[in-house]
Amino acid sequence: MAGTNQSFGQIIAGGFQRGVGGVSIDAQGVLSAPTTVDQESLDAARAAANLATPDQFEKFEPLRAISLKWLEETVARCKAEGAPLPPEVECVGGLQRIRYVFAYPERNDIVLVGPAEGWQFDRLGNVVGKTTNLPVIMLDDLMAALRSGPQSRVEAITCSIEPTGEGLQRVQNLLSQMRTMGNPDETADAIEDALGPQQIIVTGVPGSSHFARTLVAADFRMKRLAMNFEDAPISGLPSFLQMMSGRAKSLTPRWWLAPSYEPLAQDADGLSWELRGAGVKCLTENDYVAANGEKQRTGQSDPLAAKWAKLMTEHYEELAAVDSTFGQLRNLMDLAVIGAIVDREQMLERAGLSAPMLMGGQELVELPAPTQTASKASLLKKGRNWIVTASGGVEILPWQVVENNVRESLADVRAQFAK
Repeated sequence: MAGTNQSFGQIIAGGFQRGVGGVSIDAQGVLSAPTTVDQESLDAARAAANLATPDQFEKFEPLRAISLKWLEETVARCKAEGAPLPPEVECVGGLQRIRYVFAYPERNDIVLVGPAEGWQFDRLGNVVGKTTNLPVIMLDDLMAALRSGPQSRVEAITCSIEPTGEGLQRVQNLLSQMRTMGNPDETADAIEDALGPQQIIVTGVPGSSHFARTLVAADFRMKRLAMNFEDAPISGLPSFLQMMSGRAKSLTPRWWLAPSYEPLAQDADGLSWELRGAGVKCLTENDYVAANGEKQRTGQSDPLAAKWAKLMTEHYEELAAVDSTFGQLRNLMDLAVIGAIVDREQMLERAGLSAPMLMGGQELVELPAPTQTASKASLLKKGRNWIVTASGGVEILPWQVVENNVRESLADVRAQFAK
């Protein structure tokens, strides 16, 4: 933290947020890649931060239990005293994933269990484990997920970065008049001007939340990798444009990221759950752009776009290990599932746990809500078609994940954390 008393929320909400997560979002909500100045400001804030880990949270543990009752009581006390939240609360005890959730009515508590260790800021400004470099679950994201539980039954948690219909129509008109690429830079500029700003839409969580920012950052960075605006930090993941040869079929390839879980395990009374095979998959579908610029999803995928999506899925774990924004997205999917479980099983009521702070009383960190980003043309002409831009986003349907479960005894693991 900056100094000794400044909370994570205060740091993120004050200036530090410009370059966090590998993206920059200004006060007007315009999303872009970070500039050198953004990165320098981020580096300076990291150097000045004092994100101290208490001794009892420092050592790596394969399974650490974090009590929602403890989080609730600490948040309530700090709010009453006007004191900042301690790092161990903002960092949810250093949890890096959630593997189990147990409700204990006998002690009026719900416990989250997963791997954990001490924490620090990484080069992207995300909080990560000191030895694993894997992103740490943040209280702000946990609260957003718990509050999303009832709504996520009927509305997916999503983000999308999409060109407007008017912009696509202008591009269609422009390309219909072009027979050759001409000067590539001038042509790219003309296409970008014709497209205009792309719109960013977030559903299911507040657009100004850190949760939403992470959704948008992961989507934005995925598109930059796909369209060759930056190199992947791992081997084996070329850009979509680098993979192309011969004729292309898709003017606007569409990719989105979604959860990939094995069936969850739950005990007979629904008070013990295990998340299994938690991961992220990349999906694809073609967009058809009509002459008037209206974009329609076809239900079909271009074979090459599908091949890139398969590579992205296969390399996601490796990518998340070196780019914490992708790891954070995976954690958000875990949290969204936990929010759905807690709501579906009425865990708070059945555990006898009152959590007014976690469920609404504690304000979420408020950031500039991302609303638009400048179009960036990945200019490539294959056969008679132009590859112009990518669309898509992130889609989390946590209730679908929760409904896909098997009955299984989790008594042995549950007993380990019953004290």
